[in-house]
Amino acid sequence: MPPAPTAPDWDRLFDFAVGQDGLFTTRQAAEAGYSPQLLLKYLKNGRVVRVRRGIYRIVHYPAGEHEDLTALYLWCDREGVFSHETALFLHQLSDVLPRKVHLTLPSSWAQRRLRTPKGVVLHHEAVPRRERIELGAVPITSVPRTLRDCARAHVSPELVEAAVRQAEHRKLVTKAEARHILAEGSAA
Repeated sequence: MPPAPTAPDWDRLFDFAVGQDGLFTTRQAAEAGYSPQLLLKYLKNGRVVRVRRGIYRIVHYPAGEHEDLTALYLWCDREGVFSHETALFLHQLSDVLPRKVHLTLPSSWAQRRLRTPKGVVLHHEAVPRRERIELGAVPITSVPRTLRDCARAHVSPELVEAAVRQAEHRKLVTKAEARHILAEGSAA
């Protein structure tokens, strides 16, 4: 980690926020030279707002389409990947709005004692780079991985089958992958 500047650097703080839907963490603020006291002053004068513990938003930055997911991504120190029904919805393979956000974290996180944010379901498993894509500021599982995760997690078989057929029709998976995913789901 580079040394923190001695004076607050708004441009550096803004650089963090640009790739994160206008959001930044207290750690990133400290790297840009912002003490907790100065951050509190910015909160009081309306330059930033608190989104959740340790995560802030630059007020005049345009809101991102998935800002709620970006905040969760920052909550997990940018180590998670959105998966299961959440990724299915984000890939537009289902028009069913998931009741909870599914986030897959590395297996090492399973031992951590965390207060999981409301409305979030955590999964613990490695997701290799080849099985994830970027959607704006957040990573989501690839289409084949998403479909396999949903099939293994016993998501409604009708929903999974419809998503697989749509993915196959849109050429996001091959016929062989589609058959394999459907067979895997029925065997689970």
